[in-house]
Amino acid sequence: MTMAIRPYWRNFIDGNWVDGADGTRIVVTDPATAQPIAEVARAVSADVDRAVAAARRCFESRVLQDLRPSDRGEMMFAVADQLDALADEIATVECFDNGKTLVAGRAEVALTKRYLRYYGGMADKLEGRQIPLGKGLLDYTVHAPFGVSGQIVPWNGPLPVGARSVACALVTGNTVVLKSPEDSPLSLFLFAEACQKAGLPDGAVNIICGYGHDAGAALAAHPDIDHIVFTGSVETGKSVLRSAAERVVPCVMELGGKSGGIVYADADLDRTAASAARGIFHHSGQICSAGSRLIVHRSIHDDLVERIRVLAEARTVGPGIDGCDMGPLISERQLEKVEALCRVGVEEGATLVIGGSRVQGLPGHFMAPTIFTGVRPEMRIAQEEFFGPVLVVIPFDTPEEAISIANGTDYGLAAGVYTRDLQLAHWTADRLVAGQIYVNEWWAGGVETPFGGMKRSGYGREKGQEALLGYVQTKNVGIRL
Repeated sequence: MTMAIRPYWRNFIDGNWVDGADGTRIVVTDPATAQPIAEVARAVSADVDRAVAAARRCFESRVLQDLRPSDRGEMMFAVADQLDALADEIATVECFDNGKTLVAGRAEVALTKRYLRYYGGMADKLEGRQIPLGKGLLDYTVHAPFGVSGQIVPWNGPLPVGARSVACALVTGNTVVLKSPEDSPLSLFLFAEACQKAGLPDGAVNIICGYGHDAGAALAAHPDIDHIVFTGSVETGKSVLRSAAERVVPCVMELGGKSGGIVYADADLDRTAASAARGIFHHSGQICSAGSRLIVHRSIHDDLVERIRVLAEARTVGPGIDGCDMGPLISERQLEKVEALCRVGVEEGATLVIGGSRVQGLPGHFMAPTIFTGVRPEMRIAQEEFFGPVLVVIPFDTPEEAISIANGTDYGLAAGVYTRDLQLAHWTADRLVAGQIYVNEWWAGGVETPFGGMKRSGYGREKGQEALLGYVQTKNVGIRL
């Protein structure tokens, strides 16, 4: 595919494409080449003010709230339809500003459309209840929107992550100001274009691109934001929560992970190896729920590691646009972080089976698929999130030990179980402290399944029916007849 990237992108505020208030721009680079590919208008606090004011006007007009819920759902269907015409362009920009492969870029478009249609279909199914209080009294509940939802989206999957939170907000009657990630903002501008072409009311969706320390901080602390959705690191999440706490603003927080998969001795090793390899090497490990720890019964440890090593070694690493299996990390900063933590692992005494450093001879930010064995649960490489294609393997002897290791981090986003024993699978799933448990297939589930963290991995849920409850508050109406 050959398609030119638009050289300059503006923010989308109140139904219009606008430059930044101070006229400055952010340079977007291709992580596969480290070369500039485009510029975007840089949003600063004045732009945040403008976007929030637009969202507030739209909300106060009740243009969304007064629609039949089914009509709000139809709006999501219309946005999904508009994405069809933009699919090739989105897939291309996902390669060049995000480092995804073309296949993954197209899959992002399909997933985004699925979110829009799923929540479009849910729009008229969020119901209140009637509470019996006896003679002469009528009592019922309704779901009320919060108002203006401020949303901060991560760079690893901006399009589907952004679209799902926008869809949940709109179908429940909220309006949105979304800050796209400065490292990979382009697909969300195309999403804004789809919203515009679908005829969404001006101000219902506002998408701006700015740095986290100014635009992101201004959005999280804005006095006219009623609700915050954040996906990102624990440290940045703490900063957002401090701002939210000052104004008692409700939040949906999806933070980091150090997800562990337990492999019992009876597991199908070929299928487990394939699942574990995909779970850590897909999108170069830059996924919050990546299977970054594998906790393996000692009797099969060496056999399984060798199978995964063969799969890792067979993966081609290079620009996604060239059809390689693994693209680059998002930035030189992220690559250096992953390499530094790999060096820590070696210093701690872990055994480097494969990888451990950047791929030589390529101009971009490419990290080799990496596997560590001889890892102890207390090591930093077993506790800290790489956010890269690095798998640490830890042996165990008893199920109780495996559970202790799996739960032995500050995170609780995802966990896995590999076994043919149904009773053992249920026993293990019951004891794992994580928001989602995958049995015999990493990322088993879909748009319909609730996603979110326990412990320091956050709270609230995205995906599934449960996600909508994070965008509404219950209002009770009691009547003396």
